[in-house]
Amino acid sequence: MKFYVVTIFPQVVKALDFSILKLAGEKGLLEIIPVDPRDFTTDKHRTVDDEPYGGGAGMVMKPEPLIHAVESIKEREPHLESFLLSPQGPTFHQGLAGSLARLPAVALVCGRYEGVDERVKSHLTGEISLGDFILAGGESAAMVIIEAVARLIPGTLGSSQSLEEESFSRQLLEYPQYTRPPRFRGVGVPQVLLSGNHGEISRWRRFQQVKRTWEKRPDLLAKAPLTDEDKGFLEMVLRGEDPWA
Repeated sequence: MKFYVVTIFPQVVKALDFSILKLAGEKGLLEIIPVDPRDFTTDKHRTVDDEPYGGGAGMVMKPEPLIHAVESIKEREPHLESFLLSPQGPTFHQGLAGSLARLPAVALVCGRYEGVDERVKSHLTGEISLGDFILAGGESAAMVIIEAVARLIPGTLGSSQSLEEESFSRQLLEYPQYTRPPRFRGVGVPQVLLSGNHGEISRWRRFQQVKRTWEKRPDLLAKAPLTDEDKGFLEMVLRGEDPWA
């Protein structure tokens, strides 16, 4: 898979050469390519922004450099999907990460200043937001999206089971994790995890997922594909019961 990052700060891509992303690149599973819209300007100052029509504070990114940058990518990637990173787009989530991971090439357009010329949007697939807050630019949002998507590319992680058990993989938060020592500052590891009974451990973990999701993100439960056992666990949680306490 290829990620093209359209940004006036192409050096940001160097910050992505670490850990899982670096391993994915070394395996040939992922390529992250910066594209500088300044390379598509026609004036000697390589201008990418200008004052907004109608007045107002700040500067607006010009349409020509951004559109020409995306079009140059499309010449190489006919099946390219392109997205403007903007607080006006739908919020990024695990399901969208999975959809992007199945694409051969994605371009993330990073805005700056007071935003981008509205005409740019009609040349893109859509917009993506990280949430209801404002960043100085789209570069940090691009980094988040690329890392979230890269983990879902088959072969990137050593174990596919890791993906299945993580938070949001099935609209439930992940269960609590423990490692050595078995006791730290008076707090021990739940006995069920030391029992060697893998069936019971699996049930405990699922109960904890339901419990945590109810306590921290109850909104997710409405979308979660709960089994009959999950529903039974939820009833226990609502009654304040914990069979493993």
